[in-house]
Formats: sequence, structure tokens, C-alpha cells
Amino acid sequence: MENYQGLARRVRRPAQLILGPWTHGDRSLSYAGEVDFGPAAAVDQNLAEDFFELRRRWFDRWVKGLDNGVDREPAVRIFVMGGGSGRKTPAGRLDHGGLWREAGDWPLPETLWTRFYVQPDRSLGTALPDIGAPPLAFTADPFDPVPTIGGAMSSGEPVMRAGAYDQRTGPGVFGARPPYSALSDRPDVLSFATPPLAEDLEVAGPLELRLWVASDGPDADIHAKLIDLYPPNEDYAQGFAMNLSEGLLRLRYRDSWEHPAPLRPGEVYAVTIAMFPTANLFRRGHRLRLDIAGSNFPHFDVKPNSGEPEGLSERARRATNQIFVDRGRASFLTLPVLPTGI
Repeated sequence: MENYQGLARRVRRPAQLILGPWTHGDRSLSYAGEVDFGPAAAVDQNLAEDFFELRRRWFDRWVKGLDNGVDREPAVRIFVMGGGSGRKTPAGRLDHGGLWREAGDWPLPETLWTRFYVQPDRSLGTALPDIGAPPLAFTADPFDPVPTIGGAMSSGEPVMRAGAYDQRTGPGVFGARPPYSALSDRPDVLSFATPPLAEDLEVAGPLELRLWVASDGPDADIHAKLIDLYPPNEDYAQGFAMNLSEGLLRLRYRDSWEHPAPLRPGEVYAVTIAMFPTANLFRRGHRLRLDIAGSNFPHFDVKPNSGEPEGLSERARRATNQIFVDRGRASFLTLPVLPTGI
């Protein structure tokens, strides 16, 4: 997305952006993990005959100079996930659905940048939190990290699998141990969720998480995940917590990648975590959920929390981390909300 923005803003640089719901290399599939996005999701027979034809038309226009209409196509095409029945498909996947949107730029010009604040009662909403609310804490244990369930990755099977999955552990989840349960039930995961939505909510664009944090050690990781939480139905008696986007920050890099700095134990810092962009329609009755934890393993290496140089750790320690949720130090997720009717 950043490449597109850089190219599109240069004079005489033709650029188009196509964003779909695929995992690495699987643009001809309509599903990713346990979720199906419907027949419109694949490149094949939707955007072109196939992916090779899509690219060939581009190069025919700009290398051979053929007037094939590519330059009159929309600059941005994004697949907005969601809108499906929420039931199981014949293949046993969640029918999440989706559709294509066209736009002249990225992020979409109509975007309403909306803050969703984390609240002391573990809710998530657009109102500022209470004055003087105490922080919420969790302990990140490098000897018992939060297991990876899906996400944006290009390889890793069978240890980890890319895509959208119900955020519940089971025998097939690396590092999970019985009794299996939802990740949100773990004491080292803070989950914040909206009430069931009264109306559909469509988001499309980059996500940014702004947190006020403190730790009792010299370093720590903060991992964040945005989830579309389905209500229960006949196929999913406990609902379905579908992962949409994730992001992380090793706190020693809070100010600079080039000049990492240790934390002062107990000191409060304002940090920004960039999360992968997404495009999703949260249906009425669904809930938005934000999960915050100190690990996501094996997708990301386990943080020893010791402050030692990267790759040279010889000891590990548990880290107790705090997320501040009061009005004076409000933590929030900024979502790219699309207005209804566009």
C-alpha cells in the first residue's frame, strides 16, 4: 500500500492497487483458512481471466502501448470482506462473503477516521474513558506464550497456517495445551469488545493503535489483533472470532528502529502500533474486538523481556505490562470507517 501511494503521487507514474482477501500466492482461491469469501473473491473470472492475463494487459498497455482500456480502469480496487450468511459452507468453512469496491485513491477519500477507545470494563467504544480509571495489567510469560492462530504470513505449515480462523485453541494449534479454549479466556490476553452493533459498520484502510503502556522490566512486546466477533448460530454455537488484522511493537523500538532504548520499569510511555490494513463489513449484531497480548508464537519470536541484545538472550523473565485506560491517558484504535451509502 505504501508502494502504491509513493508511485501514484509521482508525475507520469501509472499505478493501480488491487487488494484481496488472499494469503500468499493464493489469489485464485475464494477462501483463506477456515473462512470463505464467496465466488467473487478470486482474481480468476472476476478481475480477469486469470492472474497472468491481469498482468499481461497491464504490460501490453504500458510497454507495448496497446489501447486496451487499462488506463481507464479504477486506480484502486479493494475486496471488502463480510456480508455472508455466517453459516458453514458445504466445505465446512465460515461463509463470510464479500464484494469489490472501486475508488480513485488509497485510503479511500470518503474515509472517516474514527477512534475506538479501550475502556476500563473491557469494552470498546467511541466515547472517552472515565477520569482516573486504573490501568489494566497482564503478565507475558516467555515460557507459556500466546499461540498463533492464523494471520498474515507467507509460510510455516504445519507449525502455523495463514488466513482467517476462529480464535480458539485446539489439538491442531502449535503450543496449545488442554483444556482448550478461546484465546480471550487466557489471563495474559486483554480483550476489548464493542456491544453488538446496531447497524452495519464498514471499514477499509490502514489501522493504527495508540497505547499508553508501562512494564516492570527493561523491554516487552505488545501484540494487537482486530477481530470480527460473530454471534452464536446453529453451526457455531459459541460464535466465531475471526481474525482480521494484527500488529506488534517491541517496546525498545518505540521511538526509533535505528536507536533502540530500554524501558524504565514503571514509567508510562505513549506508543504507536501500526497494524495491517484491512477491509471488512461488520454486520449488525456482530462485535468488534481488540485483543492485546505480549506474544503471538510461533509467528513471532518469544520476547525474553530481559533487555538483552536481540538474538543473544541467555535468560528470560516474566513481564507484567500495563495498558492505561483513563481519560488522561486514553488508549485507542483508529479505524477507517466508510460512510453508509457510498
